[in-house]
Amino acid sequence: MLGYTVRRLAYGLLILLGVNLLTFFLFFTVNTPDDMARLNIGGKRITQEQIDKWKNERGYDRPLYFNAQAEGSDQLTRTVLWERSISLLRLDFGRSDSARSTDIGHEVATRMGVSLRLALPLFLLQLIVSVVFSLGLVFFRHSRIDFWGVVLCVLMLSISSLFYIIVGQFMFSRVLRLVPISGFAPGLDAVRFLALPILLSLFSRLGGEARLYRAMFLEEIGRDYVRTARAKGLSEPQVLFKHVLRNALIPIITSAGAYLPYVFLGSLVFESFFGIPGLGAFVIEAISGQDFAIVRTMVFLGSVLYIASNVLIDIAYTWVDPRVRLN
Repeated sequence: MLGYTVRRLAYGLLILLGVNLLTFFLFFTVNTPDDMARLNIGGKRITQEQIDKWKNERGYDRPLYFNAQAEGSDQLTRTVLWERSISLLRLDFGRSDSARSTDIGHEVATRMGVSLRLALPLFLLQLIVSVVFSLGLVFFRHSRIDFWGVVLCVLMLSISSLFYIIVGQFMFSRVLRLVPISGFAPGLDAVRFLALPILLSLFSRLGGEARLYRAMFLEEIGRDYVRTARAKGLSEPQVLFKHVLRNALIPIITSAGAYLPYVFLGSLVFESFFGIPGLGAFVIEAISGQDFAIVRTMVFLGSVLYIASNVLIDIAYTWVDPRVRLN
């Protein structure tokens, strides 16, 4: 297993370098450092001296990809691409390209805590509610409860998350006045601001997750070990929760593990609509302001978390099923 993990991490490093190169290339195909300077400085009358000063302060005064004036290895190492790539691998994110020039590492560390307060309860509730709801549908399979449950899942799956946000804010904040419509507060007061986003996000994802898990449980319910368990006198709830659920853990882990990067990076839509100062809102602000330093950092962190989650998923397979071997 150790050799497999090392190989996967080595492949992950190559993927990180490729993602960073592609992100760098795509961004500077659309924007030049001069365009970024004009956008961040603002105003209608911007002199070339102001642009050159902005580029010099942020390190964009050097060649982007290739330094034809340098010799040997300096042709690459004296470029913006090389400097920024090495900084990312050292987890030195630098400062943002905006006029405020904030410390990206400090912002990420601060906002990650806010995103985790939203995403961790949602992750746990989503997993528990989806599995229990799906097992309930399987328990009442071929009945009206199962039929209308599937219809409800299709309806929830068909409705956009924006609709849930708009209706939820209107009903619970405007009409019933149970929770604030947006904002955030530290400490225990955060519960009032996070309850509605968590609830709405749970409903927006429940339909798709429940249908997926229901299909997996129905596939398991017809296998030989289930008939053997029933023949031994086990009740249907015991069969479902003790045997079927255990043998369906691999696809459940796959689905849950794919959601792990979003747990740390936050929800773009919900954080933006509810004014939650997490990483999701941080990314939206950076994209709207064309702050490449922040966008590059968040893409890099997303890639790291995605690679790490896939390695953890593979390792978790060996825990839930001893027959799985990592070669």
